[in-house]
Amino acid sequence: MHQAIPRRGTPSSLLRWPPITTTRVDCNRLFTVGLQGLGEGSMRVVHAYRYALDPTPRQERVLRSHCGAARLAFNWGLARVKANLAQREAERSYGIPDAQLTPPLSWSMYSLRKSWNGAKQEVAPWWAENSKEAYACGLDRLATALTNWSESRKGTRKGPKVGFPRFRSRRKSGMSVRFTTGVIRLNGRTHVVLPVLGRIKTHESTRKLARRIEAGTARIRSATVRLEAGRWLVSFAVQIERAEATPARPDAVIGVDLGVKTLAVYSDGRPPTANPRHLTTASRKLRRLSRAVSRKQGPDRRTGQKPSGRWRKADAARNRVHHRVAALRRDAIHKLTTGLAGEYGTVVVEDLHVAGMVRNRRLARAISDAGFGEIRRQLAYKTQWNGGRLVVAGRWFASSKTCSGCGAVKAKLALSERTYTCADCGQVVDRDVNAALNLASLVKHTVAGSGPETPNGRGADHKTPPAGAGGRETSTPHRAPPRSDGDLRPAMDGPLRNTELSERSMVSDILGVHLHGRLTLPASRIPAVRRGLLPS
Repeated sequence: MHQAIPRRGTPSSLLRWPPITTTRVDCNRLFTVGLQGLGEGSMRVVHAYRYALDPTPRQERVLRSHCGAARLAFNWGLARVKANLAQREAERSYGIPDAQLTPPLSWSMYSLRKSWNGAKQEVAPWWAENSKEAYACGLDRLATALTNWSESRKGTRKGPKVGFPRFRSRRKSGMSVRFTTGVIRLNGRTHVVLPVLGRIKTHESTRKLARRIEAGTARIRSATVRLEAGRWLVSFAVQIERAEATPARPDAVIGVDLGVKTLAVYSDGRPPTANPRHLTTASRKLRRLSRAVSRKQGPDRRTGQKPSGRWRKADAARNRVHHRVAALRRDAIHKLTTGLAGEYGTVVVEDLHVAGMVRNRRLARAISDAGFGEIRRQLAYKTQWNGGRLVVAGRWFASSKTCSGCGAVKAKLALSERTYTCADCGQVVDRDVNAALNLASLVKHTVAGSGPETPNGRGADHKTPPAGAGGRETSTPHRAPPRSDGDLRPAMDGPLRNTELSERSMVSDILGVHLHGRLTLPASRIPAVRRGLLPS
């Protein structure tokens, strides 16, 4: 069902768009007025265009007022919800039946905004000085936070547990506001127009977005203004019509092994991508600026002490360094992922448990500085934009322990061993290169005229090994039995079956045996299997 164009005053929750990570969006769920007809071989996606603003002192005061209005609406709604929950809990403690309790408040954006419109004259008599979108932005964030908390408590929301929303302070909470209705457009190549704020100058040219709008292939849906490291930034969520693209090498497969010592190692022999270590490079300057901040008179909430002007200046200088580090990291990751998605038809990566990896206090800083999660996130949508696909290997797939030549699996492989030496076939290869080759070999190809075949890590096809007179020897449990098609690895028709690989590889790591074929257990493990402690 097509959605109609909303009238002025529509709640912002009804205008919420998919996140920027969305790559392919159902066209029926997007507004279509103002765009040219979706031609054959094209798709509509949501892009973000961000520009640095250069507001005048008056405009900056109005921007801060809008951000404060959003915070005020959020805190006002949260206070009402907490008071209602506390009242119901108190009544329940007195033994009052649930049917006679104080009616609960609705957490929807529509209900919160309706209540705000009835109380805004008393809560904020100056409400007319700001755009109505500022208050709607704060209430929308409150509705989202309460919904996430409720779903997390019920167990219907994925990810870590979400706590109950807290009040937002003026000092700690970030300053941002979102506009979804009103006048949101570009003015020339160096100015933008926002509701109430009017015409604001930008530090850089907006010609890239302006050309798309003039050609009728883009439409601005919302604008978010945020203060970061002392600079005001505006981010436009834009619905764009993109032509279907094709990678430069649509049949090529590349395995990408991510690491800390080297950011990315590839399976096709291309030079690895070095880890720039932006945070490590800036650590010396950050230590010096942090010492300067500690010598100044900072804020103290216990005594009500306010920070001095010198503390604010020193803290701003430190924040600018952090902002630059984040910008450099973001730029490097964009260049890496754009190059891979534009060249290769299939990219294979591992499902890394980054949240668990950063629990290691010795490696947490280096892992966070590398940005493994951001690399996978960008590859997910960029491969679709370019007509390719992203294959994610199971989290327990032993890519580093498996020999890319013969398929043998080592029981143990210390992190300090940077060279993989196979005891079965004698292959000696770099540890990261071996992992990248194993990732690339997971994708099954169909060779014209010869049926399905799976190339190994070195690009050759596995041949069926000769069978011995006595069958498979139990003394060599690491070697996999041949399949009917000569493939030593599990068949991967269609998408990669991560669940099967994960379970088999996890047990393989526990027992130290290869699970591509029939499981051969040491004698010491047989009683445990019979007791049901291990899979047979």
